[in-house]
Amino acid sequence: MAISLQDVVDDLYRIAVLEGSTQSPSRLDLLADLCIEQLSYRKVNNVGKEIVIPGFGRSKKWDVAWPSTGKTRLGISLKSLLSNIRGTVPNRIDDLMGELTSVQLKSPEIVTGYIVIFDAASNGNSYRRDGTRWIDFFSKSIEQLTGRDSPSWASGTLEASAIVTVDFTSDARVLDAPDLNDFFDRITDRLRDRIPELFE
Repeated sequence: MAISLQDVVDDLYRIAVLEGSTQSPSRLDLLADLCIEQLSYRKVNNVGKEIVIPGFGRSKKWDVAWPSTGKTRLGISLKSLLSNIRGTVPNRIDDLMGELTSVQLKSPEIVTGYIVIFDAASNGNSYRRDGTRWIDFFSKSIEQLTGRDSPSWASGTLEASAIVTVDFTSDARVLDAPDLNDFFDRITDRLRDRIPELFE
């Protein structure tokens, strides 16, 4: 039976809220499994979790990666933003751009993705000094970093991203979610464009 987004959100709610383990390394394991499952449906096989990808500055483990033919061709970063939103959001954006730049300088052809589960009900609806909500600021920032493709190969940008907003006030409720099929289709299309021989 296929893993659903609601399954992932339920699992995160159980670990982070009911068990109080907001920093548990396993809190997004089911989301990683969903990524692997969806990629396998699209003939991207042997995808793994917690794979080290060499970077220009340093190597780093990516949550989901495809180390095909001895070189990593795909990396997907998974994050959850559930508390201290105003303190976390700017750091997350800076960290993401640094991680992307490092790996893309080493392997310009690599395809990258970013999936975030954002608790918009905690303080994600609070406002910045300029009057914008943190969730809107974060979403716009990630959108501006998304869409990397030929001929624009800017370092620090992504091929695909998806932000899932949830309300963990009393249960595991999904407020808004993009079509993840679009996310995985785009990832796969970019892989086929850049390394078609791996799909023959």
